[in-house]
Amino acid sequence: MSERKVLNKYYPPDFDPSKIPKLKLPKDRQYVVRLMAPFNMRCKTCGEYIYKGKKFNARKETVQNEVYLGLPIFRFYIKCTRCLAEITFKTDPENTDYTMEHGATRNFQAEKLLEEEEKRVQKEREDEELNNPMKVLENRTKDSKLEMEVLENLQELKDLNQRQAHVDFEAMLRQHRLSEEERRRQEQEEDEQETAALLEEARKRRLLEDSDSEDEAAPTPLQPALRPNPTAILDEAPKPKRKVEVWEQSIGSLGSRSPLSRLVVVKKAKADLDCSNGQPQAAPAPGAPQSRKEADPAPLTPGASSLSQLGAYLDSDDSNGSN
Repeated sequence: MSERKVLNKYYPPDFDPSKIPKLKLPKDRQYVVRLMAPFNMRCKTCGEYIYKGKKFNARKETVQNEVYLGLPIFRFYIKCTRCLAEITFKTDPENTDYTMEHGATRNFQAEKLLEEEEKRVQKEREDEELNNPMKVLENRTKDSKLEMEVLENLQELKDLNQRQAHVDFEAMLRQHRLSEEERRRQEQEEDEQETAALLEEARKRRLLEDSDSEDEAAPTPLQPALRPNPTAILDEAPKPKRKVEVWEQSIGSLGSRSPLSRLVVVKKAKADLDCSNGQPQAAPAPGAPQSRKEADPAPLTPGASSLSQLGAYLDSDDSNGSN
């Protein structure tokens, strides 16, 4: 069994590496790579802004006949996210940056352009001084003259600052204090005027409400009903009942007709019965005793109570028994 990780391979004795066919690829072959936009740019076709760091599926190729110190230069092709126009830029190993080539313009490049312009001017000056000694003297004279002008301007600024330094700070603070007091007094007056206006408006509103209330009487407010105290009956002292009330409750009043009066039938006197039968009633003897009913023949009022009717019934029985 052979090893899983083979380090040495077997080459037969008749192995000839020159006979192995080689894959021939074009030098300008393009590869698909994933990259981010190296700087802010704007599409020339539709004006779409493409910000730094936006990801693209780009095509990469090697630029022919362009090398910097043996380092190859690569070109990248991307498409605009809005109009799909092709944008190209390539590497700049000399400045460690990228260079816009076609399809868009690079944004925020003013500082870089200024630095490049300064470098170009400095380089041209050095080239002129290298071949022309008189140009070197002329440039030195210009530099010295410019330096003197700068020193004079600096001295003028110093003198101006010294003149402005003689300022009476006490007077300045006093003036500031007075202006501050004036501002406070003005604010206080404005507050007082506003308060007086509010009070006057409230007084007028109150007078108007009083006049309206005199014309139309306001309804009396409803008083909340008093809730009875459940334990109030325990605090009250028992009141003694009158004897008349007890008598009326047990027997009934003398002047009113009780419901029991219908149950008692009044017994008619004997004389009334004889008259009803057609027999004349005999006159009593002069010395004969008379009954209580005959002595007091007052008829019973229909409004008599049951107790009075019961007494009359008992009197009639007594009189009949004596007879």
